[in-house]
Amino acid sequence: MVRERPEAAFHEFVAARSASLFRTALLMVGDHQLAQDLLQESLVKTYVAWPRLRDVANVEAYARRVIVTTSISWRRRRSFHERPVDPLPELVVDDLADSIVGRLDLWPVVQALPPKQRAAVVLRYCEDLSEAQTAELMGCSVGAVKKNASVGLAKLRDRMGGQLTMPTSGESAVTS
Repeated sequence: MVRERPEAAFHEFVAARSASLFRTALLMVGDHQLAQDLLQESLVKTYVAWPRLRDVANVEAYARRVIVTTSISWRRRRSFHERPVDPLPELVVDDLADSIVGRLDLWPVVQALPPKQRAAVVLRYCEDLSEAQTAELMGCSVGAVKKNASVGLAKLRDRMGGQLTMPTSGESAVTS
């Protein structure tokens, strides 16, 4: 007898948590379309693993870990770094707040970080996860998270020229 998959529970999970998971994917890859692809691939992997998951309460953590590990493996592929030759011009809007402009300036610098440093910075300071939660998602020790986050923040500070300050809980990493 073939075991049926609890599709209703998976659909409920996707409906409830896909926006949060998409945000994590977007922060990991920095591109809207790539984030959609990353989320889709991660949800497929989560769906395949659904019957093996013992505790349904930890499904979101499992899905986030899949997002992180998949994005890191994507970065290792040679084809990931290929970009179109002629980029589309950016639309300039004069009424954007200074904080949004600062964040837009920060993204290319965050994307230039190595994958593990980017993951540590994004999970710690954008997703506001603890060091232990970040270590669990990245599959490494708390010390490795501290080192990757510290080195990543130092690189961001160097490249941003003093615009980046150490964020506290609930604050943005960019100052105007």
